[in-house]
Amino acid sequence: MANIEQDTEGRGKYFLAAFLGPLIWGFMAVPIRLLKNWSAEDILHYRIILAVSLLWLFNIVFRKADIRADYNYFKQLPKNNRTKITYLTLISAILLFANWYTYIYCINSISVQAGAFAYILCPLITTAAGYLILKENLNIAQKVSLLIAITGVCMLATGSLTEVLWSLTIGSLYAFYLVLQRIIQGFDKLNMLAIQLAICTLFIIPQMLVDQSPIPQDSTFWTVTLTIALLFTIIPLFSSMYALKKISSSTLGIMLYINPIIAFALAITYFREQVDPYKFWAYGLIFLAILIFNSDKIKFLFKRKKHM
Repeated sequence: MANIEQDTEGRGKYFLAAFLGPLIWGFMAVPIRLLKNWSAEDILHYRIILAVSLLWLFNIVFRKADIRADYNYFKQLPKNNRTKITYLTLISAILLFANWYTYIYCINSISVQAGAFAYILCPLITTAAGYLILKENLNIAQKVSLLIAITGVCMLATGSLTEVLWSLTIGSLYAFYLVLQRIIQGFDKLNMLAIQLAICTLFIIPQMLVDQSPIPQDSTFWTVTLTIALLFTIIPLFSSMYALKKISSSTLGIMLYINPIIAFALAITYFREQVDPYKFWAYGLIFLAILIFNSDKIKFLFKRKKHM
């Protein structure tokens, strides 16, 4: 019993990191909507450019030893493993790029609720993939929680087919991105993120040169995009990848439900979108599923608090 408590306590910072990412992303619709007058392509392009510039500047100035260690580790790997890591990193960058674009477009052109629903589907896909592909274990309570969550998702999927398809696309892209990060082990997560973002720039620079779109001059665009790049990109992505060092894809997947619950609340209270009454029941079931999935951790936290 002591070993279990020590292990749970030791992994506390990883659970905090898993919680922080979805918490921040839950509010992301707010800055995205502030840029509604600009195209999804412009928002995506400059978000990537600012994020990759900030991240590489930070790594080069403060983390040269970590970069060197990862480079040496990569060189020492067998050729087959190096090839595997290279392909997985490339696919990760493609998934991340596609997820960002579809999410931005969805928020500004479809609805905030559709974006929220995407990250309700995402944890189910992540958890299912972790269970089926990575052979991660789920106890009975966690399997029950997934069934409850699926019931809530089915209730939400009875609306617009267009919104459901957009949501499914966005959720699937990020879910498989997370699964790949769980497979890519042995490398510093911040370095890996920097490489993935650098690959993303290879997708956008040729397009920007061909389109020759004018550089936005509005200070609001740059202030909000810089905020998105730092607060809503680097910090939550790193926290999610850091969490995957010690916790399973399944656990991180269920934690992602924090994101859509916040986004759904914002859609109602801040963006004043109309919501059908049954959706409140659906989100209630999903919230219940989160509690059941993490019941063992919640019990430990309460028990620890009583002994303090």
